Amino acid sequence: MWPLWLLASLLALSQALPFEQRGFWDFTLDDGPFMMNDEEASGADTSGILDPDSVTPTYSAMCPFGCHCHLRVVQCSDLGLKSVPKEISPDTTLLDLQNNDISELRKDDFKGLQHLYVRSWEEPAGLQQGAGVRALVLVNNKISKIHEKAFSPLRKLQKLYISKNHLVEIPPNLPSSLVELRIHDNRIRKVPKGVFSGLRNMNCIEMGGNPLENSGFEPGAFDGLKLNYLRISEAKLTGIPKDLPETLNELHLDHNKIQAIELEDLLRYSKLYRLGLGHNQIRMIENGSLSFLPTLRELHLDNNKLARVPSGLPDLKLLQVVYLHSNNITKVGVNDFCPVGFGVKRAYYNGISLFNNPVPYWEVQPATFRCVTDRLAIQFGNYKK
Repeated sequence: MWPLWLLASLLALSQALPFEQRGFWDFTLDDGPFMMNDEEASGADTSGILDPDSVTPTYSAMCPFGCHCHLRVVQCSDLGLKSVPKEISPDTTLLDLQNNDISELRKDDFKGLQHLYVRSWEEPAGLQQGAGVRALVLVNNKISKIHEKAFSPLRKLQKLYISKNHLVEIPPNLPSSLVELRIHDNRIRKVPKGVFSGLRNMNCIEMGGNPLENSGFEPGAFDGLKLNYLRISEAKLTGIPKDLPETLNELHLDHNKIQAIELEDLLRYSKLYRLGLGHNQIRMIENGSLSFLPTLRELHLDNNKLARVPSGLPDLKLLQVVYLHSNNITKVGVNDFCPVGFGVKRAYYNGISLFNNPVPYWEVQPATFRCVTDRLAIQFGNYKK
């Protein structure tokens, strides 16, 4: 169980944008700008820091048995709960139900908790009256059934963490205010059209660790979404799904069964700055495929079956990091990474990994890495079968 002082500390240290999450609290290491909600965008004052003198405490007598309740935080993790407790104070702003045995979310489980919402983990000033950081955590339970109106009282919910459960479908009628959905490590096989309709504020979806195949994405499944971040790792994809949001800045499809990147696969995603395709079975990247990614800064192609450095890298003026280790690359040409001529590339590389490839590195010409910031940024290593 997380002590309340540590929970508050984590809230104070965390950042906004998501990344690859290996453990639940890993999201506290995210970096990037915070996405404002409508209230903040309108100029409402929601700033501040976690200051005990500025926090308005409440002393409600309502606290579920075995839980810890303080400053509108109700912590009920690791208690073996079979259902959502009933004795939750209506002024609760953070409800922690992770690591229990809850199997179902019923219609009235969150009734009366209309003040519960997540603005962001990184803005602890939200504990103040009327502004607060408010959260609902359902990670690592046994939830397999969610009533269609279970989330109806949570009209301001912005972040829903319901990973590591037994869900076979995306929860219905998600609150329109939702910004972030983490639903990885469930049993979801299908993303139907319309399941995300009305979620105009959605910024991030993490749905890795589900047995999703390409055929599981219905046409128009992501219509209307303006996502910044999407992760569908550790699934059963054999190619890049079609019709993903054009607004994506980060797309992570690692640990799948993708075999090739064809010309039209990346056509829609000109705003990508981070693309994760590591741990797949990619043998071929069609010439010109990467030309549709003019803002790309980081490319993960490690642990695939590439026989050569992908063409088009010198034309990516902002590309700084390329992971190509653990492939079948046997040769590196003098112009594989850097453009011909000076002043063409706007950002030099600060990381190129080529280790665990059958490349005779002593034959690679030094000029090959003329657009790299430092020789330490190049990782070769000895190839071992």
